[in-house]
Amino acid sequence: MAKQMPATPLLDQLEGGPWPSFVTGLKRLANDESKQYAPMMKSLLGQLEHSYDTRKGYWKGGTVGVRGYGGGIIPRFSEVSGAYPESSEFHTMRVMPPAGMHYDTKTLRDLCDIWEKYGSGLIAFHGQSGDIMFQGISSANIQACFDEMNDIGFDLGGAGAAIRTSMSCVGAARCEQSNYDEARAMRTVINNLLDDMHRPSLPYKMKFKFSGCANDCVNASHRSDVAILGTWRDDIKVDQDKVKEFVNENGRKMVNDQVINMCPTRALSLNDDDTLDIDNRSCVRCMHCINVMTKALSPGDDKGISILVGGKRTLKIGDLMGSMVVPFMKLETDEDFEKLTELTEEMVEFFAENALEHERTGEMIDRIGLINYLDALGLDVDPNMVAHPRTSSYVRMDDWDEQAEKWNRRKSGSAAAE
Repeated sequence: MAKQMPATPLLDQLEGGPWPSFVTGLKRLANDESKQYAPMMKSLLGQLEHSYDTRKGYWKGGTVGVRGYGGGIIPRFSEVSGAYPESSEFHTMRVMPPAGMHYDTKTLRDLCDIWEKYGSGLIAFHGQSGDIMFQGISSANIQACFDEMNDIGFDLGGAGAAIRTSMSCVGAARCEQSNYDEARAMRTVINNLLDDMHRPSLPYKMKFKFSGCANDCVNASHRSDVAILGTWRDDIKVDQDKVKEFVNENGRKMVNDQVINMCPTRALSLNDDDTLDIDNRSCVRCMHCINVMTKALSPGDDKGISILVGGKRTLKIGDLMGSMVVPFMKLETDEDFEKLTELTEEMVEFFAENALEHERTGEMIDRIGLINYLDALGLDVDPNMVAHPRTSSYVRMDDWDEQAEKWNRRKSGSAAAE
């Protein structure tokens, strides 16, 4: 006899608004009697309704995994399993997606078929860390489910005090604003750190994210401990004929209001002949003008990456954006990628040895000081790390004058040597 759908008057209210509700999705899975997971989803709806009624969550952790791995599975055991036995275990499998989130339809169907066979049918593409979140599976089915996913080329992502699954934007594969090979950078860095992902051994979690430009489509600068952002160090490329066409089509008022006056450093000016002047020394590569005037403007040719560390919301010390530690680095040759790999490995090792328990990278840097962090990684203090250091309320100024003098002496020595 099929298990009956529980009464869910409180959950039903969530379907009454103008937007799609997750409750509708759960009910659809629960009502599909042809699937093995229907009883589990009915039980889950009952427990969720109970949580809404009592205003209390009833999930607790535990230890669940697959052979050879210390992370990748989020254990969830029900504290009210007596009333809702079919969903007494509702673990989540974190699975690493391809870099740039590239799938073909066969791959997606294969993943869905495996999950319908072993799990609840509930999938999230993707979690904030980047994982494919397969939500709802019993302990008995985890190993077999992982084995079949592994056979088609997928691996578990990060969980616990470990390197977490990384994300990269679609980047060079489809986006003309890309400034480096994001997919290669992500796979190079993360493949080198897989042991720290699958076998948690860090004081707390650590995330890497890769965006091809300052549009930052994967939220790297404020959602990761180490953000690798694409940039360029020469001038923005300008097609003045396309600028004139844009002005003619949209009017000077629109260009002034939505492009010129929106530049954060006032680096743009529109001439009387409808051509554009750019003060590239003041440009901060924010991408706004390029986004609006895509045909007329594009990133420069001398492309590379900037590396920021310590971003995350929310930390115990508040919300932080990443702090610039490498203003510019080329990322084209094998030697460039090897240099990035070595630097990120040193970041992880320093974090492992110096962070306190349950402390993120940004909190660690705030505690020990940015100068000490740079010194430990062998990175020279560079004035380009901050465009206007004396007007920045974000960066602490301790020892910056002394470091600037050292930087100037190094530069003078290099020039004399040449």
